[in-house]
Amino acid sequence: MAPSFGWWAKESHRGTPVVVKMENPNNWSMVELEGPAEEDFLYPAAAAAGGGGGGDISMPTNYRREKVRNKNAKQLTWVLLLKAHKAAGCLTSIGSALLSLGSAVRRRVAAGRTDTNASENPAVNSRFFTCIKVFLWLSVLMLGFEVAAYYKGWHFTASDLQLEYLYALTDPLAVKGVFDWLYSKWVLVRVDYLAPPLQFLANVCIILFIIQSLDKLILCLGCFWIRLRRIKPVASETIDLESGEEGGGYFPMVLVQIPMCNEREVYQQSIAAVCSLDWPKSKILIQILDDSDDPITRSLIKEEVQKWQKEGVNILYRHRVIRDGYKAGNLKSAMNCSYVKDYEFVAIFDADFQPMPDFLKRTVPYFKDNEKLGLVQARWSFVNQDENLLTRLQLINLAFHFEVEQQVNGIFLNFFGFNGTAGVWRIKALEESGGWLERTTVEDMDIAVRAHLHGWKFVFLNDVECECELPESYEAYRKQQHRWHSGPMQLFRLCLPDIIKAKISVWKKFNLIFLFFLLRKLILPFYSFTLFCIILPMTMFVPEASLPSWIVCYIPATVSLLNILPAPKSFPFIIPYLLFENTMSVTKFNAMISGLFQLGSAYEWVVTKKLGRSSEGDLASLVDEKPKQLRGASVPDLDELREEIKQKEKKDAPKKKHNRIYTKELALAFLLLTASVRSLLSAQGIHFYFLLFQGISFLLVGLDLIGEQVN
Repeated sequence: MAPSFGWWAKESHRGTPVVVKMENPNNWSMVELEGPAEEDFLYPAAAAAGGGGGGDISMPTNYRREKVRNKNAKQLTWVLLLKAHKAAGCLTSIGSALLSLGSAVRRRVAAGRTDTNASENPAVNSRFFTCIKVFLWLSVLMLGFEVAAYYKGWHFTASDLQLEYLYALTDPLAVKGVFDWLYSKWVLVRVDYLAPPLQFLANVCIILFIIQSLDKLILCLGCFWIRLRRIKPVASETIDLESGEEGGGYFPMVLVQIPMCNEREVYQQSIAAVCSLDWPKSKILIQILDDSDDPITRSLIKEEVQKWQKEGVNILYRHRVIRDGYKAGNLKSAMNCSYVKDYEFVAIFDADFQPMPDFLKRTVPYFKDNEKLGLVQARWSFVNQDENLLTRLQLINLAFHFEVEQQVNGIFLNFFGFNGTAGVWRIKALEESGGWLERTTVEDMDIAVRAHLHGWKFVFLNDVECECELPESYEAYRKQQHRWHSGPMQLFRLCLPDIIKAKISVWKKFNLIFLFFLLRKLILPFYSFTLFCIILPMTMFVPEASLPSWIVCYIPATVSLLNILPAPKSFPFIIPYLLFENTMSVTKFNAMISGLFQLGSAYEWVVTKKLGRSSEGDLASLVDEKPKQLRGASVPDLDELREEIKQKEKKDAPKKKHNRIYTKELALAFLLLTASVRSLLSAQGIHFYFLLFQGISFLLVGLDLIGEQVN
């Protein structure tokens, strides 16, 4: 019987290991590593057989041992060389990354561009920044005081305060030194005056944090129940998407609107997408609502509309002379056209959205035989979700918003906030609810709340997606989030009397006031900023007020895990997501305060910058169209095309990209890092690591080292 050598004998037959060295694709070499041969394994087996049963070994024993020793030495040398090469490459990459990081920081500091140069409201931001700087300077002074006390032997923490000893030291007759007297006085002030209010505020924020965490847990359980029971909205009649036929012939009149303002990068793809919607031509009208103040952009959009008109598409171009009310004013002006009365539904798409051709066939049928249905909202998908770290982190938030919040509220409450785009409205619902109003910067949420108060129901379709683009620079994302968090607070002030007076159930009023507005729009940014950016650093200098470890670590980690469940591929980014959400809390808190107290920046609308990213389908269509354009083209035409490309490159060359330094984020970074140093003195492990990494996160964002550069 043949001897069995175990798993290591089988591994020897997998192949010969090689090392490939490549300087460039045209210059490479391969070195073969000599693996162990079968006789290397036969020797110990045969020796064992010979020793046990008197077998004979034909090859001399010394020769075999020398050969095995030489082979093992050679293999070990190759392994050590490979590991040394890998370690050197890792160190080189880390060194180059640190050099590039230092170079980027130097460029940003040298440029001198800060967010104060383009702030939403300089007066408001300066007051907020002043408060943060006061906390920072106080923390630096207290850190120096605490370090000096630490080296003089003071190691008091909240658990081992010796109050009798402290009171004795404050007695002038028992003073051993001026510093001991001052520090003992400072500790007593902390115990008697600073710790109680700080601990009270911390406890309030902890309660709010727990309530908000329970809300997210309940939403996740609702989403799990929907998936488990496979609950989804059902249309009374469906259209055969392949044949384009429908049982009842339900093709109502649909108005399609694309509001835009200086959207030069994306207007072509959005217009092309809506002009490709699969719907009878006699039953659809497309309005391009252009609010651009740039004459070149206006002419380009108008030419694009005229091109599609020649193709037989029922499309109109509208431009307002008086551009009041931003997007709400634009939509309101378009709905006042006389021909709108002939249409039953209106589909709205922002300029960077690209609906699929079957979008209307998958949304409009839900309105049939459902007279109280006012809105059908589709989910967003993103063409650039993997572009950089910033877009990946945004995907986590938006996936939770659509998969959990919108879907659960749509199934169980028939109400959610309209996302402003990728939705179809019943025009009657818009008119009965008062139409588009210009009183806030969140006109979509405004009309949704008013329609809900009038008894209209909403449907969210999680399986119908509309492609769009995520902001790729931190500056664009920051401005978008400022508008999204200041607008709801404006709306809450305006809608609160109407909600109280509305003839709806008490449960619906509670849902609107507490859950929809207070808990998810006000409490979330308040406790996130106050608890983790102010209270936690202050407890390092006032250790008599403390935050438990489960608040600092375990609950935030659990909530982040719940947030990331709808986007499981983003699981490796769970820690950056947790840190970045806390970093964004400064912007959201500032926006919430601006909207709640009607400060100037609450009414400022900044169009989110887009880059005109294309989906894979767009790229494929471009590839298909390219040969058609070049077929039959002559050499002079190609030369002319090359010349146009060169001119375009020359025109674009002077446009340089830059980044800004965000002062509030930088000040908070130094505050958190200062507090992390103080936490070392009291050996608070979890608190130290949280403060350290959160401070680094603020530092990276403050130096604009996340996302793309902007023009």
